[in-house]
Amino acid sequence: MKWICTAGLLLIAPCAMADVCQLHVTANDQMRFEQQTLEVEGRCTEVEVTLHNTGKMPANVMGHDWVLTKTSDVASVANAGMSLGLAGNYQKPGDKRIVAATKVIGGGETASVRFSLGQLEPGASYSYFCSVPGHYSIMKGRLFYNPAASPAVALNVAK
Repeated sequence: MKWICTAGLLLIAPCAMADVCQLHVTANDQMRFEQQTLEVEGRCTEVEVTLHNTGKMPANVMGHDWVLTKTSDVASVANAGMSLGLAGNYQKPGDKRIVAATKVIGGGETASVRFSLGQLEPGASYSYFCSVPGHYSIMKGRLFYNPAASPAVALNVAK
């Protein structure tokens, strides 16, 4: 019986040790993310990104979201969602290229998304952007993940 209990504890230990790292991104009415780079270090197994729109305009006028894809997929994902409108968050439903995304929010609003770093391919380049039409070309940044890094917290880094 002791062996079964010990084996059970060993199986659930990785779940208990999962480290969720918090990242914060700020968007504004000037169509800018204040953070151009987000860096996630090795101890993180999951990330929760919180987007805060510091602007004053409502979502239907100057809304923003946060969408994470491979860098090579940014333009095609943004273009695929353009016709879906605000109600569809300008994101094609079920698009497998989207790693994580928030809903579109207006000024003064906040949205969060949580995702597993296990979804990221080692060595691949990842970027985040706002999928609202016309925004992705200037509202974008890079997400860097180094699973081999020494243990540290998730960092917001402006580069």
